[in-house]
Amino acid sequence: MSQLVSAVVVGADRLGNIPDVLRSHNIAIMQHISGRDPAHQKKKSLQLPSGTQLLILLTDFLGHNVMKTFRAAAQRAGVRVLVCRRSVCSMKQALAQCGYCEAACSRACGQRQK
Repeated sequence: MSQLVSAVVVGADRLGNIPDVLRSHNIAIMQHISGRDPAHQKKKSLQLPSGTQLLILLTDFLGHNVMKTFRAAAQRAGVRVLVCRRSVCSMKQALAQCGYCEAACSRACGQRQK
């Protein structure tokens, strides 16, 4: 079984079914930030939690300044950024474009390569 990717999700008050979708792609949410805190708009030195491997920005629930702040933090930390809307379909499409297969798919791909 492949190792879980630790992700920080920014945007939305509730995630609905998105944690299930991420789990099926071997991605674990280590922190969810709604992005409503006004400090996130102005903070230039924001840092992502230690161990973050993926930053997911839910664009339909974030302002431009908040997105800019978190993108800059990800760039400083060398963390990959995934941007999509807060819907299961949009999340699956963005994950596929970034090369994150579902867990069942990655096991099948690994078996084919042997």
